[in-house]
Amino acid sequence: MGQKTHPFGFRVGITEAHRSRWYAPKILYGQLLVEDEKIRQYCDKVLNRRPPFAAVSDIHIERTREELKIIIKTARPGLVIGPKGAGVEQLTQDLMTLTGRKVSIDIIEVKNADLDAKLVGESIAEQLKKRAGFRRVLKMRAEACMTAGALGVKIQISGRLGGAEMGRQETLRLGSIPLQTLQANVDYGFAQSYTTYGTIGVKVWIYKGMYHEAAEAEDFSRAAGARPRARGRH
Repeated sequence: MGQKTHPFGFRVGITEAHRSRWYAPKILYGQLLVEDEKIRQYCDKVLNRRPPFAAVSDIHIERTREELKIIIKTARPGLVIGPKGAGVEQLTQDLMTLTGRKVSIDIIEVKNADLDAKLVGESIAEQLKKRAGFRRVLKMRAEACMTAGALGVKIQISGRLGGAEMGRQETLRLGSIPLQTLQANVDYGFAQSYTTYGTIGVKVWIYKGMYHEAAEAEDFSRAAGARPRARGRH
């Protein structure tokens, strides 16, 4: 049996920082963990599942005693902010009501949506929902990722593909995907497509190069509050 692991979880604390960054006493830990998940689900529902469809790829959460800071990575920052900042103000108010804490929101723009695994997965899921041919969709999205500068891409879809009676799995791979190499910057994303004949799962891996080679990617992760520790090979 293959021993699978999540590419992000595999690298947390080595080359990737946690997506939730806070400390809490034992008695509060579970409560705050559940609160983090509620915040992520609410932001996804409001920003991704209904207009404005803001293409949010990731949400980082930082806490101090006084404040809850939410960092939203999105390919369409203008849609999150809204006209004259109305969208982000409304979201701040909603999250303050949800958590009962003082909330501040930072927005970081995802420069290239074709290099973000979560956004690529959501895009494929959306096209599958519209009954597009799955082989053509996979090929187009994978080639777009490679054109955008990825060194490797792997896309896997699973379910009743094309409305078939029996569910199956299809995988497309271009370039290299070194999943066992800790210094390899592999972005992973998962999305689901709710079609009329069942749910189709979409997994995307995008290899962007080594961490110690990609200064730009490191700056981007630092902007989101991350502090990568490993600089060279060990």
